[in-house]
Amino acid sequence: MINRRSTLKSMVLGAVSTLALAALGISSAQAENKELKIGFVGVTSGPAAAWGTSNVRSMQTRAAWLNETGGVKIGNDTYNINIVTFDDQKDPKRAIAGMEKMAQEGVHYVVGPNVDDGAAAVRPVAEANGIIYFPYAFPKALYQKPASNAVLGMIANYQSGPAIYKYLKENKGVKKIAFVAANESDPLSQRDSGVEAAKALGLEIVAQNDTYQNDTRDFTPVLTPIVALKPDLLVLSGVAPANAPLLIRAARELGYEGLISTETAQDAKVLEEGAGEYANGFISVGGASTPEIASDEMKEFVTRYTKMFGEYNDESNTKVYALEYIIDTLKANPAAINDVAEFKKTMDSFSAPNPFLKGDAKLSYVGTTSFGQKRQLSVPMVVNEYKDGAFQTLFVGSVD
Repeated sequence: MINRRSTLKSMVLGAVSTLALAALGISSAQAENKELKIGFVGVTSGPAAAWGTSNVRSMQTRAAWLNETGGVKIGNDTYNINIVTFDDQKDPKRAIAGMEKMAQEGVHYVVGPNVDDGAAAVRPVAEANGIIYFPYAFPKALYQKPASNAVLGMIANYQSGPAIYKYLKENKGVKKIAFVAANESDPLSQRDSGVEAAKALGLEIVAQNDTYQNDTRDFTPVLTPIVALKPDLLVLSGVAPANAPLLIRAARELGYEGLISTETAQDAKVLEEGAGEYANGFISVGGASTPEIASDEMKEFVTRYTKMFGEYNDESNTKVYALEYIIDTLKANPAAINDVAEFKKTMDSFSAPNPFLKGDAKLSYVGTTSFGQKRQLSVPMVVNEYKDGAFQTLFVGSVD
């Protein structure tokens, strides 16, 4: 009787466990998988929230997809991907706290931070705790020796800026250029790089010292003297997504008729809501995919993302790549699961099929020209033009 009761009890508990797993969308096979934690430390609140939100949602969408299809096989083990997130609120001190949290949880691979100050601030913590991190920040010192733990997750402004200015000079007759930037390290650094690129192209720089505080909401006083100089191109250096439509609207209402551009990624919905038709013609770096080059897997990613969050951000065409690179590099060298030195060894020769582009495109690490070592993800450089609520591709380039 006792044995029979024990058997019945085991059967009931087993049935309950199976039902519980089913309710969570996890199969019994998946429940037996190991867990691989991948971190995110970046901004998901405030004026720059769109940058980090795009990161997190891309990671969560792709992780859910991979887990749903049985997990990820790395070496002899199969893993479910668990995304561990931390909102640093664009504050370097919080970014440090976030990276320390990742270290405490045994996370070796972290996506973010999204801004220069945060990416620089977390470097000591990452290096001391064996963490490879993938910032969306541009200071070259993060990616040049002796630094080796940071990997740039996107195209830098000093790579896209020259390409944009050259295109507009040759195709739109741009001769005079003006810069305006928030009075913070990221935008000012991007402005300085833009000025250098403009000089190299022989463009006349009519304004480069005008700045504003990041919490500004009336940009008319800032832009009035710049508009009076009648530049052919107004560059909004390092502009946060929430500020871009306000600057665009102010410039147009002041009568500015020239081109407006930025080297930072933007959110079409925010532009539509904040600037409406004034934003038409606005040029920015876009996500690393276009309808012409997107694979079926990329299209499915967009569908899954939209279903999961009710909307899609074009910048996620770029942000989807970081998690993919981490996983595929670990597949190439399973010893890197807990040893970032092995990950670094693998980067120089790493190559894998790019699931998000048509044809035989490859995932690989680049950056030798800019940094002297491979510390950048190879993603297409897509430059967009905004029109009537959506981005249209202006041109596509690449970096090495």
